[in-house]
Amino acid sequence: MNSKDQFLQLLGLARRSGNLVFGTGDTLTAIQKRKAKIAFFPVDGGASQQKKFRDKANFYHVTLVETFTKEELSQAIGLNRSIMAVTDQGFAKKMKQLLEEKERN
Repeated sequence: MNSKDQFLQLLGLARRSGNLVFGTGDTLTAIQKRKAKIAFFPVDGGASQQKKFRDKANFYHVTLVETFTKEELSQAIGLNRSIMAVTDQGFAKKMKQLLEEKERN
């Protein structure tokens, strides 16, 4: 199994364990309240929303992942949502490790 599949499976586990917030408003709130450990924005999302999320993530020092499509993110969590954030440090740490592995390969 490649790191992309592992990453998406981990995202699904985070949802099922209740450690995932999704939707534009809830995700931005989680970032601002420093509850979000890692956030996701689809690569095929809108430009104005993308700028808003990049700015918020940079300001609050939250890792923003922009490598997956809306469809991939929605399929991973089993809901039609593409903007989300993980609130658990353990899930976020493993996801960051998988991202680093993906970048090295």
